Amino acid sequence: MSFKDKVVFISGASSGIGAASAIEFTKEGANVVINGRNETKLKNVYQQCEKHGKKPVIIKADISKDDEAKAAIEETIKQFGKLDILVNNAGFTKPGSILDGNLLKSYDEVMGTNVRAAMHLTALAAPHLIKAKGNIVNVSSISGSSMPVKPQLISYCVSKAAIDHFTRCAALELSEHGVRVNAVSPGPVLTDFRRNAGIGEDITERENLTALKRISESIEIADLILFLASDKAKGITGSNYVSDNGCLIK
Repeated sequence: MSFKDKVVFISGASSGIGAASAIEFTKEGANVVINGRNETKLKNVYQQCEKHGKKPVIIKADISKDDEAKAAIEETIKQFGKLDILVNNAGFTKPGSILDGNLLKSYDEVMGTNVRAAMHLTALAAPHLIKAKGNIVNVSSISGSSMPVKPQLISYCVSKAAIDHFTRCAALELSEHGVRVNAVSPGPVLTDFRRNAGIGEDITERENLTALKRISESIEIADLILFLASDKAKGITGSNYVSDNGCLIK
């Protein structure tokens, strides 16, 4: 898959799936914009991308803030004059359940980044994607269509269910302009996601939740993102590709 001279904006690219996607797009010749809030981690991803012959553009921004999201897309267009692919990957979880008193605080913060920011970035990027006949890949989760592992993850699960449906709605609206919109739904993946959320559970303990008795690496999900963003998937839109090692069939 060649993405030579394509411009790719990846939110939440400082680690995990976003970082792996940035590296893989760079390997395939893309001009990559890596967005996140942790400048130290973004610089680490920059260095890994640079090894493959292209320097990504770092845009440190909190995309849950409207002005910063707008500035991030504007800077992308300023740097490259176009945008071909948007990867809405930024997401996190904040514990909160119906009975612990933290539900609404958790909901507001999680939905602000996981859903509202993705919708806002999509709206900001859409005019440029229409010009380029580009596409969007949203990073969802099997949590959007399965029971939560813990009650404290209710807001995260709701946010991913929303992303699943937003993907279908956006795909329908943008299809008449030749822009495809798809989602990927990983199961357990070895990233620092849970550590960042303060959950602290050793994800390797979740191997028994999968039919294949394994946990995915970030690059596996990145490979799927690249496929959906490529011309090999030119007939695919409004779809949600699951990569969960058989977690949903257990």
